[in-house]
Amino acid sequence: MRRLQGTRLARRLAPADNHCMRRARLWLLPACLLAWLALPALAVDADAEAAMLARWHADRLASLTSDTGWLTLVGLYWFRDGANSFGSARSNTIALGHAALDPRAGRFVLAGRTVRFEPSAGSCVRVDGHPATAGVLRTDAAEEPTLLSCGSLQFWVIERAGRFGLRVRDLESPARREFRGLEYFPSDASWAVDARFEPYEPAHHVPIVNVLGMELDMVSPGAVVFERDGHEWRLDALLEDPSDDSLFLMFADGTSGHETYGAGRFLYAPLPHDGRVSVDFNKAYSPPCAFTRFATCPLPPPQNRIALRVTAGELGYRGHSP
Repeated sequence: MRRLQGTRLARRLAPADNHCMRRARLWLLPACLLAWLALPALAVDADAEAAMLARWHADRLASLTSDTGWLTLVGLYWFRDGANSFGSARSNTIALGHAALDPRAGRFVLAGRTVRFEPSAGSCVRVDGHPATAGVLRTDAAEEPTLLSCGSLQFWVIERAGRFGLRVRDLESPARREFRGLEYFPSDASWAVDARFEPYEPAHHVPIVNVLGMELDMVSPGAVVFERDGHEWRLDALLEDPSDDSLFLMFADGTSGHETYGAGRFLYAPLPHDGRVSVDFNKAYSPPCAFTRFATCPLPPPQNRIALRVTAGELGYRGHSP
């Protein structure tokens, strides 16, 4: 099966979603970009910071506009128990008005925690370029979820908080064709901060709610504490998986809803060393929901909503509204 870059960031909302957020980075940010996330942000000069960020921005843009980027999403449909008919006809349980799709392309059958696809005779649906046959589908909780396709459409089963649905992308989506590019605050080396790490012993469990109102429990090993504008600020850092080699920060600030995306931004930082963490806010970026309404983005916890204006990182997208 074709390897599908999923979103660990969203899949953590399901019992089997333990690998979700790491794959969010893999979908949002390619491997070469992840290397930049781990670079120390201490004692960098303005020219070095600007050059590094230019490469970081180029990789982010390439990932976002790729075949697996968030701009390709065109649908998210939650299954009901039993049979869910699928095709272009409006009478289907899941109706996709796409020229390549058969009026009755098949059906998805949800039984307990299993989703089975049963194609109609002569269906356009393919798996790895071959006509699809009836069988159980791997969800996006797996390393390689089953990727179905028909023309420029691709679709696969996702699992969120015990619910199962069909996520659909179109390689020729209007959002991708009409994408207007990304914008950023000017590079500012002063936003690459040397933060203090205050560990929680034992680690805190932080409830995280997503845009659909689903809730998951995440582990915070401690807080990142830094000084700016004469005040001390703190953000709870999260671990997406016990084996992670980086901290995940979700935050909203004084720019949220104005210069930057209203629901907040995401940021990764290396694990603490000798009680310190290098946090480069120039690498803060908008979550997938800034570009599509078919993502299931988590929201920053209340304690990570700060009054400080973080005038660094990605600005709000000024193209179409999700």
